[in-house]
Amino acid sequence: MAANPASPEIRQPLRGVRVLEFGHVAAGPFASSLLADLGADVVKVEPPGGDQMRAWPPLARDDDDTFSHNFAAVNRNKRSVAADLRVPEEATRVRSLCAAADVIVENYRPGVLDRLGFGFDEVSDGHRGMVYCSISGFGRASAHASAGAYDVVIQAMSGLMSVTGEPGRPPVKSGVPVADFVTGLYAAFTAAALLPQVRRTGSSVHVDCSMLDCMLGVSALQTSAYWGSGQDEGPLGSAHPRNAPYQAFSGSDRPFVLAAGNQRLWRSTCEVAGTEHLLDDPRFADQVSRVAHQGELAELLQGSFGRKPAAHWVTELRRRGVPVSLVNRFSEILSDEHVAESGLVSEVPVPIAGPTSMLNFPVRIAGAPGTVVRRPPLLGEHTDEVLADWTAPHDR
Repeated sequence: MAANPASPEIRQPLRGVRVLEFGHVAAGPFASSLLADLGADVVKVEPPGGDQMRAWPPLARDDDDTFSHNFAAVNRNKRSVAADLRVPEEATRVRSLCAAADVIVENYRPGVLDRLGFGFDEVSDGHRGMVYCSISGFGRASAHASAGAYDVVIQAMSGLMSVTGEPGRPPVKSGVPVADFVTGLYAAFTAAALLPQVRRTGSSVHVDCSMLDCMLGVSALQTSAYWGSGQDEGPLGSAHPRNAPYQAFSGSDRPFVLAAGNQRLWRSTCEVAGTEHLLDDPRFADQVSRVAHQGELAELLQGSFGRKPAAHWVTELRRRGVPVSLVNRFSEILSDEHVAESGLVSEVPVPIAGPTSMLNFPVRIAGAPGTVVRRPPLLGEHTDEVLADWTAPHDR
């Protein structure tokens, strides 16, 4: 039976929700961008100089100005209000927006907004009910609360870098700022989950979202392995601590990855690689044995895989049902037929840059095509518009 077309409420599940963002760079802006993608009206409050990400390259340029493609990626579907919170008149206007907000997302260092009069206690006093989501490196009650934190600091402190990279080599961070973006996901998920309760009770809730804690939260396999064994796991490169062969290999021209996570896939891998004799080798008899000898196993398989181009191995392994892929560059995956056919990319009229490819919200909602409905804003572009809009009567 065909699915019914999604109703407007389903297409925009957060339509009518007002989100005020005191955000800069990544974690806070990414969290509110997810809420915006789901239909929330997100207003970004920026200082007179703007979010510092506005200066991040690559930059589109004209004779008088620039616009950051990085900024555009996490600030689409938002409106911008420029205000100096230290100026009483401007602060008063922003407080009127706080009174109208359903959600506030902020990622200033703990205590900064409190000193400016925009902390949870101040803005929730007399409010009809809001979710106030504070994102910081270590959380408001941490012994490290006042310390500065960027993505790479959290990757290091959380243990992530201790298991990332090649054995015996210096630690490396993930190429994607996972601490910022994982924290943004947790923050947006929690804020959206709390909205029904806040609306039902009229009681405001303060969410304390620590980047360090969020990174530990997604390290469940590593933390449980430590508690279960009493031993720290080290870096394995692309390999897996509990599966083999499950890593990158090099064809004659470029790298590829395979994941033979069970006996059937192991047999298929050997048949494709021409290493059927390894099926009778006791070192590789089962998964536990293969993991214990995965260095030797990788060397033996690499001897075969290095003889032909990676695309050959990807084709043959995929034909046998073995999960496998080339190690793509972003230029390659963005031109893949999956991306083209899935509706993941939209053309957005970015200021100065003009029509620019941009990723839609990646989760599909039945009957709802993924679109970016509002281009990323110029600094302060919507100050007067938002003040008029949000201070008018509003049913939530």
